[in-house]
Amino acid sequence: MSNDKLRQDAQPAFVLHTYPYLETSLLVETFTRNFGRVPLVAKGAKRPKSALRGVLRAFQPLLLSWGGKSELRTLYKAEWQGGQKPLQGTGLICGFYLNELLVRLLHRNDPHEHLFEYYQKALAELSTLEDYIPVLRGFEQRMLQELGYALTLDHDVASGKSIDPSREYSYEIERGPLRQGSPAHGLVICGKTLVDMQQGDYSDAMTRQQSKTLMRYILNHYLGDQPLHTRQLLKELHQL
Repeated sequence: MSNDKLRQDAQPAFVLHTYPYLETSLLVETFTRNFGRVPLVAKGAKRPKSALRGVLRAFQPLLLSWGGKSELRTLYKAEWQGGQKPLQGTGLICGFYLNELLVRLLHRNDPHEHLFEYYQKALAELSTLEDYIPVLRGFEQRMLQELGYALTLDHDVASGKSIDPSREYSYEIERGPLRQGSPAHGLVICGKTLVDMQQGDYSDAMTRQQSKTLMRYILNHYLGDQPLHTRQLLKELHQL
C-alpha cells in the first residue's frame, strides 16, 4: 500500500497534548472525529518559521492532514477553524482535565465520533458557563458510556426496582447501585444523588459533593495507580 492511500486530509481534530520530539519537532496527541486518538509527529514545528508553529494549540478546532505507514504518523498540515472561544481560569484547567482523561483512557486509533461531539460541546460550555460541575460530570458519564463502561443510575441492580431518592445505596464498580443492607462492597451514596445524576441536575449541594466522589471512585478504577495531574491542580483550588 502506498503512502498516498494512507494519507488523511483535512480531518476534524483537537490537540490533546504536545511533547518535545527530537531537536526541532513535536509529538502531538490528537483527538480526531473519524480516527479517535492519533499520535502525530510535527516535524520542525519548533522552528520559528514553521507553518505549524502557533497552530497546534489545545481546545481549538483544527483540520489536520497526515500520512505514513508506521503507528507514529507524520503531520503535514494543520488549519485553524476558529469559532471556539478561548478557555480561561478554572475553565482552562477543566479543559486540561478532559484532555488528560482522553489521553489516559482512549485507545489509539479507536474512533468515537459521538464522544468527539460531546468533547466539542463541553469545551464550548466551559468557555461560557460559570458552573462547570454539570459539564465535567456530564462529560465523564458520556465518556465512560462511549468506552463501554456506562453507569447504572436509575435502578437497583439486584432487585431491578427504581432508585428510591430517600434511601442509601452501595455503588459497585462495573455493576451499579444496590440498596444498603444487601451483601455489597462499594461506595455508599444517596438515592437522590443517583436520581439527580441521571437527570443531569446538580443544583443540590449534596449531589454535587457525592457525584464528585462517585466519579472519582469509578475513574480511579480505570485509571489505575497513576493520579491525574489536573485533578490535583483543581483540588488545590478547592474546586473539584
